[in-house]
Amino acid sequence: MERPAEGGQKAAFSDYLAAERTVLAWIRTGLALMGFGFVVARFGIFLEEFEVAQHTRSPTSYGLSPWFGSALIAVGVIVNAFAGWRHARLIGKLDRGDTTTHFRPLNLGVAIAFFLALVGLAMAVYLIIGRSATRARFENEEEISMARNGNEGIVEVPSNHSVDQTVEKLKGILEANGVTLFALVDHSGEAAKVDMKMPPTKLLIFGSPKAGTPVMLAAPSSAIDLPLKILIAEDTQGKAWITYNSPEYLQERHGIPRELTRNLAVVETWATKAGE
Repeated sequence: MERPAEGGQKAAFSDYLAAERTVLAWIRTGLALMGFGFVVARFGIFLEEFEVAQHTRSPTSYGLSPWFGSALIAVGVIVNAFAGWRHARLIGKLDRGDTTTHFRPLNLGVAIAFFLALVGLAMAVYLIIGRSATRARFENEEEISMARNGNEGIVEVPSNHSVDQTVEKLKGILEANGVTLFALVDHSGEAAKVDMKMPPTKLLIFGSPKAGTPVMLAAPSSAIDLPLKILIAEDTQGKAWITYNSPEYLQERHGIPRELTRNLAVVETWATKAGE
């Protein structure tokens, strides 16, 4: 007569089903943690890419988001691995008819609950601190922007390229439109010749006698501001900016007839294209 395996009572089919439901529940938990971790990790990168796409300012660093996300993914992997190991061990015991061993699945659940609570608290603190820092930075940049816009008649637009790349792009635009580049003044290069350090700063002086002569005949004083000029310089944050005199300002300053202002307005189009 056969005896039950050591441990006495043989496991029932419902025990196997219960064990399978338990491991599947833990697998879902692990997958949820990994999925949430991936979202958290990518969220910081998304914000950086979004700011770069806006071309309005230097991107903010969201360096902690990948760490939070990676931690959650790691915990999800551990949960799945541990659940698989424990399920295999439990099935082995059930196969031997050992139903006397009592597992305490709540131990792992409680540990994960506390871990997620700590991660959530850390993320909340990080978001609060990050929001305060972002707000302070935005206010600072707004002040800088107001200071920039306070220069009467000066227009500044950001460039998506370095100073040298922007200069080359603008030169190509001028050549394509049949505009003469009279001079390229490398202020930073000249400063370096006398052992002085200056961020990359270059001034392009260009124009077309066909467009500029009628303006100077109608308003002789405009010759002091013509040919047209575009300054391309790098700020302290490493961002390139394109600066030029507003056509409206030149028109008001020299009393240029409005019908001739269009001869100057091309500077806005070319500056925008150079920065794209």
